[in-house]
Amino acid sequence: MSLPFSPPLNAREERASFLTTAFLFARSTMLPNPIESALTTTRRQPDATVREPVFWRVEGSLLNLTAVRPVGFFAWNAQTFVERWGRRGAMGVLAIARPFLYATNRVFATRLLHAVLRGVSRDRLDLLGEEFFQYFLKPRLRQPGVEKLKEAMAANDNVILVSQGLDHIMRPLANYLGVECIISNRLDFRDGRATGRLLEPVIRPRGALAKITGREADGRIGRDLLMRNLGFANDPEILNRAIQPARRPTTKVELPVVHFNSRMKGMQLSVRAALHGKHILLIGGTGFIGKVWLASILEDLPEIGRIYLLVRRNRTTTALERFERIVEESPVFERLAEQHGERFADFLRERVEVVEGDISKPGLGLAPEMRQRLSSALDLIVNSSGLTDFNPDLRDALAMNVRATSYLLEFLKLCKRAALLHLSTCYVIGRRDGRVLEELPKNFTPAGIAGFDAEKEWQSLEALIRETEARAESGDVTSELRSNALAKEHAAKDLHGAALDNQIRKNRVRWLRQTLTDAGTRRAGELGWPNTYTLTKSLSESLIRNFLDRSPDAAIAVVRPSIVETSIGQPFLGWNEGVNTSASLSYLLGTLFRQLPTTESKCLDLIPVDLVCRGMTLVSAALVTRRHARVYQLATSVANPCDMRRSIELTGLGHRKFYRAQDGLHHRLRLKFDAIPVSKTRYENFSAPAQRAIVQAINRSVQPIFDRPPLARQERELEKVIKLIALFEPFILHNDHIFEAANVERLSAALPEDERASFGYDARSLDWWDYWINVHIPALRKWCYPLIEGRQPEARPRIHVPLAARSEAIAASAAGTPSAATP
Repeated sequence: MSLPFSPPLNAREERASFLTTAFLFARSTMLPNPIESALTTTRRQPDATVREPVFWRVEGSLLNLTAVRPVGFFAWNAQTFVERWGRRGAMGVLAIARPFLYATNRVFATRLLHAVLRGVSRDRLDLLGEEFFQYFLKPRLRQPGVEKLKEAMAANDNVILVSQGLDHIMRPLANYLGVECIISNRLDFRDGRATGRLLEPVIRPRGALAKITGREADGRIGRDLLMRNLGFANDPEILNRAIQPARRPTTKVELPVVHFNSRMKGMQLSVRAALHGKHILLIGGTGFIGKVWLASILEDLPEIGRIYLLVRRNRTTTALERFERIVEESPVFERLAEQHGERFADFLRERVEVVEGDISKPGLGLAPEMRQRLSSALDLIVNSSGLTDFNPDLRDALAMNVRATSYLLEFLKLCKRAALLHLSTCYVIGRRDGRVLEELPKNFTPAGIAGFDAEKEWQSLEALIRETEARAESGDVTSELRSNALAKEHAAKDLHGAALDNQIRKNRVRWLRQTLTDAGTRRAGELGWPNTYTLTKSLSESLIRNFLDRSPDAAIAVVRPSIVETSIGQPFLGWNEGVNTSASLSYLLGTLFRQLPTTESKCLDLIPVDLVCRGMTLVSAALVTRRHARVYQLATSVANPCDMRRSIELTGLGHRKFYRAQDGLHHRLRLKFDAIPVSKTRYENFSAPAQRAIVQAINRSVQPIFDRPPLARQERELEKVIKLIALFEPFILHNDHIFEAANVERLSAALPEDERASFGYDARSLDWWDYWINVHIPALRKWCYPLIEGRQPEARPRIHVPLAARSEAIAASAAGTPSAATP
């Protein structure tokens, strides 16, 4: 959508107007409530073929269900121990008063019963409702009643279940039976939490006589009788308003995409036309995002020209052999292999050419002839490489995240027409709060240090590395390392000569790595970044900004994803191998660890990996057609926010669903330990730090008695937990980032209608409840948790793709020499 606007705006005025306009339009463009849609469908009588609905009372025919049992289940499975006992106590009081209240006013008694659930989240009630149905109601379904219901559905497809139970348990029942609409009690929610009030109309329990006589398998009940039983006789429309769909309701706010001075104003962007026949150099194609993007491009754009894949060789493995092994072992390429069958290897050879090189070396480590060939042929360079460890050795971080960018920009100068897509991260913003705009500032530091120069900082860090390496060889450090080697508890008394020198050499390597790791972390903190990773990623962005200042016609776009997680579609539903993202924290919340220090209202910005890849494809098309912006953030905190309170609870619910399906006391015990958000003070006083202090005191007190501390392993585990929490604190506690992502939405809105299903970027349609519980946590359990535990993921059949052997055979044939691989 485009809106005329005059006079011209500067950048900040344009952004402010966009946000204001978007907010005003959002109020009038919300999707229809699914309940209202169902009601409208039920009320309409478009022709004589629409049949009067069949109302089916659940109680008596399908189940002997009371209102108290499910409420008690919900109350006993609240998130905290205090909540559980408090709600249980309230139900005990109601158990005494309920018979009198029921005899006086059944509607009031029903309202008072459900007030016990005040403060419980909708997410928890939906999950517990499914659990209650699966493990309690489903085994108790009355089969004669089910058979009668099936007969009624065969004769009339407009069957509506009626129950006094909450919709959270009626929806799973209806979905299991294939019924599309229900009438049940519904709680009122504010900000995702139950207020304890039932929405009108309240479905009161059946009378005492009906409980005795109403046990027939046929639960059909006429409209008039049902209205009298429910107390709706005076207003027949109440019954129609009570009907709601059986599917779980989800909300989505549609915001119009507004173009002011954007390059996309009034223009369409066809990805297929833009990238047809184009040649792309993909760097980092062996990583998590790179593999998924490569597979999606090959699947969705078979008309792409050629993809050159820059791969670094290992000591014993060529670049082509590395790529072949990745294709054979990674599930990412399974769908492509199924599509192409026996021609899969030929398809890869036609579309992908593996190029041996190293982005951390001058000229990208390419052979001169290959460098010249690529500089003439390339239309686009996609750099998804980089070191993603939070606090790595400073040498590795600078080599992969800064020096590599410098070499890539030098290579870009040689290219005739190539554009550059550089993958960064939203968290280059560092320790700052508030809305993060899509800008590429010059020589940025979160601390706002005057006169900061990114290139000088880079050179200063390189000098620090050289000085530290020289100091590692000095006499003082060598003496210290020798003393440490000789003082080691289990060192041999006669450690000398070559053995001593070898131990000193190992200690020197460790000392140098740890010293440079600490130096990078310390310098990042001084400049306002939480870790070395975000420092070096920001330095690389500054290099790009300086390059654009010198070469304003260069086509470069920086793409910043937030926390990249499990896929929702490509390469398939539920793929993840991002161990360096939130997997370790999620794993911790699935143990007996309970108290996570965080700010509940802070947004945890997660985005599925295939949504990131769709954004990259859109930006690639914009770059090739020269209709791009400088920065594209791929994030959800504006379009579809999910705060830390909800994220922690959804993580716990995802683990709960897994443990509930398992047998054994250990799994049942973990069901009771839901993680909860707490303050930093409470965490330090009652969680891992306090527990470590107690364990350390015990170990010290018995040290004279035991050779080894009896709780040494527990002390190490608690130390790991504390370090892990400290590593994630900048993202879950200290800084409240809200990442704007308007630029990619403009690109998506400019797509032709027939390309939106394949390339559209839509973060607003994510249902976090379904994603977290049914997709994300199961994917982590399948692909990432085994790696955290030191195990291998489940075995899968390998795809046989003899790329390397065929290429060697072709090369040998061209040279006129025989090869064993030649057919």
